[in-house]
Amino acid sequence: MKNSGRNTAHQRKIYLTVLIIIIILAAVFVGVYYLWKQTKTESEMKVSGQAERSQTQNDADTIEYQGSTYKYNDHLSNYLFMGIDTRENVDTYESQKDAGQADSIFLVSMDRATEQLKVLFIPRDSMTKIEVFNPSGKSLGMTTDHINIQYAYGDGKQKSCELMKTAVSNMLDGVPIQGYCSMNMDGIAALTDFVGGVEITVPDSSLEDVNPDFKEGSTVTLTGENAEQFVHYRDTKKSQSALVRQERQKTYIQALLKKCQDEASQNAGFVADLYSSIKDYTVTSMGNDVFAKLLVASQNAISDTQTVPGQGTEGENFDEYHIDEDALTEMIISMFYEKND
Repeated sequence: MKNSGRNTAHQRKIYLTVLIIIIILAAVFVGVYYLWKQTKTESEMKVSGQAERSQTQNDADTIEYQGSTYKYNDHLSNYLFMGIDTRENVDTYESQKDAGQADSIFLVSMDRATEQLKVLFIPRDSMTKIEVFNPSGKSLGMTTDHINIQYAYGDGKQKSCELMKTAVSNMLDGVPIQGYCSMNMDGIAALTDFVGGVEITVPDSSLEDVNPDFKEGSTVTLTGENAEQFVHYRDTKKSQSALVRQERQKTYIQALLKKCQDEASQNAGFVADLYSSIKDYTVTSMGNDVFAKLLVASQNAISDTQTVPGQGTEGENFDEYHIDEDALTEMIISMFYEKND
C-alpha cells in the first residue's frame, strides 16, 4: 500500500479507533466480568455509614464524609454501555414488547485531564430503584427491582437507554452520565463473521455437556453460528450461573481483539465495514469522536476497574444482587471524587 507518512499516520489512528469500538462493544454484549471481585480501592478509608451528600441543581457536587469534604471530579466524562438480550434490527423496535433487558451493564469513566480510564461493572441483577411504566408508557412510579429490567420499560431504543442512564446515575447517587451505547445479541454473530471467525482455546468444561466441541483445552474456531453459544450460554437452573461463563467471555474478547488488530493492519476500509456490520444492532448517543477519545485514554492503561459491591443471593423467583450501600459510598468517592483540601 502506497501512502505518504501523513496518510500512514492517519490510517493508524483510524485502526486504533476501531479497536476501542471493538473493546467496548464486545464487552457490552457478553457481560464480561460483571461479577468480577471488587478490586482494592485507591483510598484506604473505612466506611461506617453512608455519606451525607450535598448536591447542585444537576449533579452530585460535594460529599461530606467522615469529617472530610470531597468534590466531584468535573474532568470526568462517563459513558454507559449495555448488552441487550434481543435480536433483529433495532429500527424495528417500537414498544416495551420489543425492548428486552440489559444483560450486561458497565460504566466507562474518562478523565479528560489525565487521559485515563476507569471502568465500573454493574451486575445485571442489582436490586435498586427503577421507574415502572404501563404498556401505554404511563409512569406507575418507582419500585425496587433488578436494574436490568429498567431497559424493558422503554422502547428498545433511545427511551430504554435514557431510562437505564437515569437508573444507573441514581444508583450511584447522582453521578452524571454523558452518553450511552447498547448492542443486542445479533451483534455477536455479526462481529464474529465480519472478522472471519475467532480461534479460541476452551478454558473450562462448562459447555461440554451442551456442545461436545467445547471440551476443555480444545482449540475451536468460533463463527457466527457458535460464537453466541460460547459467550452467552449459562445454566439458568444454577444460582449465580453468570459467574461460570466469565472465563469463556474473557477468552472470546481476547481472541476477537487480536483478530481485529490483524485485520485492521491489512485493510484500510476495516473501520467503515465494521460499522456497517453492527450498526443495525446498536443504539447510541455517542459520536465517533467519543470512541476516538476513549481509545487515546485506553493506551494509558485502565487505572481502576471495580464492580458495584454486594452479594449475590437466590431470590424468590430469580437471582438477586444486593448492594452493600456502605461499600458503594466508598467506591463512588474513590472513583468519581477528589478530596477538597
